[in-house]
Amino acid sequence: MTPTELAALIRSTLEAAAADGSLQLPADAIGEVKVERPRQREHGDWATNVAMQLARKAGTTPRALAELLAERLRTQPGIAAADVAGPGFLNVRLEAGAAGELARTIVSAGPAYGRSQTRRGTRVNLEFVSANPTGPIHIGGVRWAAVGDSLARVLEATGADVTREYYFNDHGAQIDRFARSLLARARFQDAPEDGYGGQYIDDIAAAVIADALADGEPDPRTLPDEEAQEVFRARGVARMFEEIKASLHNFGVHFDVYFHEESLHSSGAVERAVARLREAGHIYEEGGAVWLRTTTFGDDKDRVVIKSDGEAAYIAGDIAYYLDKRERGFDQVIIMLGADHHGYIGRLMAVCAAFGDTPGENLQILIGQLVNLLKNGEPLRMSKRAGNVLTIDDLVDAVGVDAARYALARSSTDTMLDIDLDLLVQHSNDNPVYYVQYAHARTRNVARNAAAHGVRREDAFRPELLDHPADGALLGALARFPEIVEQAAELREPHRVARYLEQLAATYHKWYDQCRVTPRGEQPVDDAHRTRLWLNDATTQVLATGLDLLGVSAPERM
Repeated sequence: MTPTELAALIRSTLEAAAADGSLQLPADAIGEVKVERPRQREHGDWATNVAMQLARKAGTTPRALAELLAERLRTQPGIAAADVAGPGFLNVRLEAGAAGELARTIVSAGPAYGRSQTRRGTRVNLEFVSANPTGPIHIGGVRWAAVGDSLARVLEATGADVTREYYFNDHGAQIDRFARSLLARARFQDAPEDGYGGQYIDDIAAAVIADALADGEPDPRTLPDEEAQEVFRARGVARMFEEIKASLHNFGVHFDVYFHEESLHSSGAVERAVARLREAGHIYEEGGAVWLRTTTFGDDKDRVVIKSDGEAAYIAGDIAYYLDKRERGFDQVIIMLGADHHGYIGRLMAVCAAFGDTPGENLQILIGQLVNLLKNGEPLRMSKRAGNVLTIDDLVDAVGVDAARYALARSSTDTMLDIDLDLLVQHSNDNPVYYVQYAHARTRNVARNAAAHGVRREDAFRPELLDHPADGALLGALARFPEIVEQAAELREPHRVARYLEQLAATYHKWYDQCRVTPRGEQPVDDAHRTRLWLNDATTQVLATGLDLLGVSAPERM
C-alpha cells in the first residue's frame, strides 16, 4: 500500500462515516488527506493529522474524530494497527504484506513511479543562466544551469509543460565594450579600461580574423575603427555565444528557446508594451521622460521606461519581454537571477501587476546566492582562460559533469555555497554524489549476483516476507519519493531530491548489510530471496529516476 493509497483509504473512511451519519461532516468538506512518516518509527508506518483539521467542521473534538477513524481503519485489509496519539494524531501501521506491495508497484511502474499529473495543463516558461554573451559562463551562472535544468525536470515530472529559455543580452553598452576589447587585442593593444580581459578575448579575436579571411573578407584589423568594431561585434558575439551553447551542451543543459534582447527593440515590442500600459493608465510623462507608475504596485519608486533622450531604459526590455512570454501562452513565468539582482524583484513584480497579472503566481523570481570553489581548503580565484572569473569549463575539467551538477543542485539556492573540489573527486562516503551513485551501482551488482545464483523476480513475490525492520525502513524511504518530487516542484527546490537520495542511499546500505538477496553457501534459494530482489530493484528504479531529475547519471558499475 502506497501513501497515496492509504490517504485515499482514510478519505473514503471519512466519507463513509459522513454518509451513514456517524460523522456530521459534508463530504465536500473533507478535502485532501495527507499522510507522512512519523518522526519516531515505533509510532507506526504513517501518521495523519486529518482529525485535527476536520474536528471543528464536524462539531467534535480531534481525539474523538481520530478514535472513530482508528476503529474503522482497523477493520480494513492491510491495516495492522491504527492508534490515536496526543490531541488527535492518527498513527497507522501496515501489515507486512500491504507494505511490501510497494516493491512490486515501483518495479511495475518503472520510471513513472514518483511522477504525477498534478500540473498537467500548466505552461511554464523557465528562464535561467542568461549570461551576457561577453564571456564564458561564470560559476554563479553554472549554479543556475544545474538548478534550473533540474527544476525544469522536476516540474515536468509533475505534468507541467516547461519551456527552457535563455535570454540573450545582445543589446546595450556591454556589447560595444566587448567589441572594442576584441578589436584592441586583435591590434595587440591593451583592452579599454571598461572592457573585458582574459585569454578568451585573444582567442575570439583571432577566430574572428580567421573566419573573416576564410569567407573572403578583408582582415578586419585593417578596416576603419567603426567598420572594424562592427565586424568584431557581429562575429565576436556570435562566436562567444556558440561557445556558451557548447559549454552548456557539454554540461547536459539544453534550451528550447534562445531569445534575443535585440529583437524586442527592433520588432517594436517595447513600443507595444508601453502602449498597453498607457491604455491601462499606468504610464505618465515627466521631465521629457516616459515613466511607469510602479509605486502603485508596491515598488519603492516609479521607473523611467523611455529616457528624455528617447533611448529605452533597461526596464523597457523587461516590460516587453514579460508581455511577450505571456502572449506566447505561458501561465507561469519563472526567472532565475543572481544574488546581485534583489533590487529587480520589486520592479518586475510591479510590471506583472501592471499588466493585470498576479505577482508570485504568473511571475515568480528565484534568487541564487554566490558559489565559492575551494582547492586544498583555499578559495580558487583564477581561471586559465577567463582571468579572474571561474567558469563552467573550469568546474567540469576539475570534477566532471556529474559531480559538478550534483554539487550545485544539492543545496538551497538561497544559501551561499562552498564547493570542495578535492572532496568531489574522492571515491568515499564523504562525497555525496559518489555515495548516491555507488548505492545505485550496488543495487545493480546485487541484481547481477542474484541472476548468477538463479534468484529470479518472476518466480515469486511474497510481500509478507519483507518483515525485517530493515525491509520496513527501506520500503518507507521508497514510499516518500512521490511526495519529495511534488514538494520539490511546489517549492521550486530541486535540492530536496538530492537530499532525499542521500537518505535513501543510507537506508539501502543498511538494508544491504542486514538482508540477503542471494543465499549463503549451500543455502537454497527461497521466496524471501526472490521477494527481496523486488525490493532491491525497486531501489534501483527510484535512485535512477531521482538522479535523472538532477541530470546526473546512474552508473551500472563503480
